[in-house]
Amino acid sequence: MDDVIRILGELISFPTVVGTSNRDIVAFISGRLEECGATVTVLPGPEGDRSNIFASFGPTAEAGLVLSGHMDVVPARPDEWSGDPFILREDGERLHGRGTTDMKGFLASMLTIAPSLGKMELRRPLHMAFSYDEEAGCIGAPHLIKQIPRLCARPVGCIVGEPSGLSPVRAHKGKAAVRISIEGSGGHSSRPDLGLNAIAALGVLLQAATEQAEYARQSRQDPIFQPAYSTLQVGTCRGGEALNIIPAHAEMEMEARAIPGVDPATVLAPVLDKIPELEKQGYKISVKQLSNYPGLMLDASAPLTELVLNASGRDLLDAVSYGTEAGLFQAAGIPSIICGPGDIARAHKPNEYILASELQDCVSFLKRIATELV
Repeated sequence: MDDVIRILGELISFPTVVGTSNRDIVAFISGRLEECGATVTVLPGPEGDRSNIFASFGPTAEAGLVLSGHMDVVPARPDEWSGDPFILREDGERLHGRGTTDMKGFLASMLTIAPSLGKMELRRPLHMAFSYDEEAGCIGAPHLIKQIPRLCARPVGCIVGEPSGLSPVRAHKGKAAVRISIEGSGGHSSRPDLGLNAIAALGVLLQAATEQAEYARQSRQDPIFQPAYSTLQVGTCRGGEALNIIPAHAEMEMEARAIPGVDPATVLAPVLDKIPELEKQGYKISVKQLSNYPGLMLDASAPLTELVLNASGRDLLDAVSYGTEAGLFQAAGIPSIICGPGDIARAHKPNEYILASELQDCVSFLKRIATELV
């Protein structure tokens, strides 16, 4: 127990806020794993200051399992916390700190079992994948997954340790999100005929988004999800400076969350299809992709489901509402499932915490997974 709490404290001390450098935590994790006998590859991302890590215990030519988690955390405002969010604070069984639940608790559990893995005679390998910028829309994981074929035989499964109370989760929706920026032409509001109102163009896209959301609601359904259909929503709208100025700029952000089997980008497409006609009217419009990852759907009778069910000792959850990197692994031909310590309801909040008992249960769970590879 002391080991996993100590390691968690070390991980929390790295303020790996999404979108910032993670060099220090990468050096810490890779060094720790190398000391334990792992084959470690640091995989720099295109950003230049962020990297993924892929580490292997056992014979990489054999088909093994992957344990996967992200190193980044969401921002934390110190004034909203009872203590420094990047110093682990113990309060009875509660261990407070940014990322304790989402998801450095799982990373700490992975590192806790590493010394024993280095001493085991594994017939099949156990790999550990550490990604960056998951909180920005799973930015780092695709770069890591692309490199797996040159690092090892294709794994037979991946366990993504997002907080699920250690209950195996076999499905989640996919997500695509974009920011649309519209440039019109400003001027005095007394002569709207001499300008090009960017908010008017935004209104066209908002109407299309409303219609598409209703269409998605009446389309393909899957009752294991809440709601049972793919969704589309506009989350932010901005535009204009003053009532008597023709707005020259407007911007909106929208997202689609799609049930597995539906590409979330196709849910957004009918809205984006309105852009060419607006451009013909003189508007300059740019679209920036904010995130795009597929849904997850693992069969309830799959070997990986059975393995994780037996090792966790918990009941199977059909689906969760949040998204993870598991869908990306599955799309690459690696069956995937979610199973990690903690409660997602505590994530992204002030005074985020995980229970010491949840960490210990996770360490025991991962040890049982490892014994299946001996």
